[in-house]
Amino acid sequence: MHGPNRPAHLFGEAQPRSDRALVSETTEVTAPTKNAKLLAWVDQIAELTQPDSIHWCDGSAEEFDRLAAGLVEAGTFEKLSDAKRPNSYLALSDPGDVARVEDRTFICSEREADAGPTNNWKDPAEMRALLDPLFEGCMRGRTMYVVPFSMGPLGSNIAHIGVELTDSAYVALSMRIMTRMGAGALEVLGDEGEFVPCVHSVGAPLAEGEQDVPWPCNADNKYIVHYPETREIWSYGSGYGGNALLGKKCFALRIASVMARDEGWMAEHMLILKLTSPSGEVKYVTGAFPSACGKTNLAMLIPTLPGWKVETVGDDIAWMKFDAEGRLRAVNPEAGFFGVAPGTSEKTNPNAMASIDENTVFTNCARTDEGDVWWEGMGDAPDHLIDWHGKDWTPDSETPAAHPNARFAVPAAQCPTIAPEWEDPAGVPIDAFLFGGRRASVVPLVAEARDWEHGVYLGATMSSETTAAAAGAVGALRFDPMAMLPFCGYNMADYFGHWLEVGETAGAKLPKIFYVNWFRKDDDGNFIWPGFGENSRVLEWVFNRCNDEGETVDTPLGLLPTTDGLNLEGLDLSAEAVEQLLSVDDEAVRQQLPQVEEHLAKFGDDLPAEIRAQFESLKSRLGA
Repeated sequence: MHGPNRPAHLFGEAQPRSDRALVSETTEVTAPTKNAKLLAWVDQIAELTQPDSIHWCDGSAEEFDRLAAGLVEAGTFEKLSDAKRPNSYLALSDPGDVARVEDRTFICSEREADAGPTNNWKDPAEMRALLDPLFEGCMRGRTMYVVPFSMGPLGSNIAHIGVELTDSAYVALSMRIMTRMGAGALEVLGDEGEFVPCVHSVGAPLAEGEQDVPWPCNADNKYIVHYPETREIWSYGSGYGGNALLGKKCFALRIASVMARDEGWMAEHMLILKLTSPSGEVKYVTGAFPSACGKTNLAMLIPTLPGWKVETVGDDIAWMKFDAEGRLRAVNPEAGFFGVAPGTSEKTNPNAMASIDENTVFTNCARTDEGDVWWEGMGDAPDHLIDWHGKDWTPDSETPAAHPNARFAVPAAQCPTIAPEWEDPAGVPIDAFLFGGRRASVVPLVAEARDWEHGVYLGATMSSETTAAAAGAVGALRFDPMAMLPFCGYNMADYFGHWLEVGETAGAKLPKIFYVNWFRKDDDGNFIWPGFGENSRVLEWVFNRCNDEGETVDTPLGLLPTTDGLNLEGLDLSAEAVEQLLSVDDEAVRQQLPQVEEHLAKFGDDLPAEIRAQFESLKSRLGA
């Protein structure tokens, strides 16, 4: 709810800014907590940003409905047809605010070396001096929402509490979907508990009488800033996605990765799935994949193999801590899915499509004349749509109807394959890690790491091809270690070191590590492996290898299945295709060694010796 016409009954009467003490007093009187540190911080930020009023979010359904109704009135939301998509809304963002902005994302550690070569660094004192004037008075004319949230199941020893202060009702509402937000989080925090402080503003203060816009932002002046030592997050100028929903990448990965390093646990950009065999045996698998590599599809997989079952624990992030028995136990710190809409369809991910039948917030999708949503890849385009710019669109239009990064935010509990254990405070015990990129050549369908160190090396050098590999040539590689390149909150060389230290944890029963590649192509540029539900055949092999079952073939890249080691019954794959999928061309691997070496070299002397030794070992196995 924005602007001078904001209904007072929704959020309480606005406080006059001529008396700051009144806002401060209101905070103390109405705050549903006695946590002195939280109260003082809210007071401090209110004094800096000068909102008209303060609203403490309780996370109730009634509050959600009030926020949504206000956003409809403000023009930010359009309510979709209840006949088509019950209790769901569509927002169209400012065209200058449509995605994460990595070049405006900063790690402000005390020492530049602690940010490492893959992060944007700025001295924290300099950054604070830059941000303070921007945040001064930035919430004038708006409500400041106090959004307490738990990343992870309430009360779990793997979970942590955050509090986001935001002047965006869209953000407050979205945080209810994406986190355990509201009174429950405050109860867990208690009077003395610690929290990660997150400050967010769209950077668009309103003068008295000024008319608001449907999507307020400061498109040319964005900052997404992390202070690792003080565990703070400050975000300015953007109202979109991971720039504004600060529990997501900012807390759950960038700040949490630093917490995990310091406290001996893991915060990873990984899906979590539960895999049940026909005999009823269960294993839990995590997987790290860069964007456009089918991560959400794998988390919600429908197996083609009879008797096998895949259930979803999480589709994006895993927090893992060791239990008393030395097992890594994982929770999904999020409570919702924030999925990319384009390309999601009944064919690619029917479970995602079923999840978003109702109670979903869509952003930058197209709208049908019947009051539903549409995007590229969903199916045949209707004759007419309203595109994500709010303009008429037909199949003859030259621009996409939905933005390529259009999103849906939906409660994870609505997923048909959500595992019963997904909110277990104890987490689920992890048996295997999967790494994978999009590789048209060189990398086989699946390889098992020889040991933990080798597995860390595979993760540290995981890559996708940025150009299609021509016959006899190797494509240019884009490296994305552990799919954490944009999300590691400290020096990535030290992050590799942390992985290696995890492997040395006393009494640890470590998961096995595998590298998969669904995207191998033949000489004509066609995918060899059918993918989607057929990936269950690879999961079956991974499952069996966790029990040390099945023969393997030793190759320079790791242990591969024998050509008859995968269950390929019913697949129309030639012997030549199987050979291509399950073999390693030593010469092709040798050709890419200079790119791998260049990637590792950027970490300089900080690169752990074990990673360097693994690279030298690979060269030796190849005779390079």
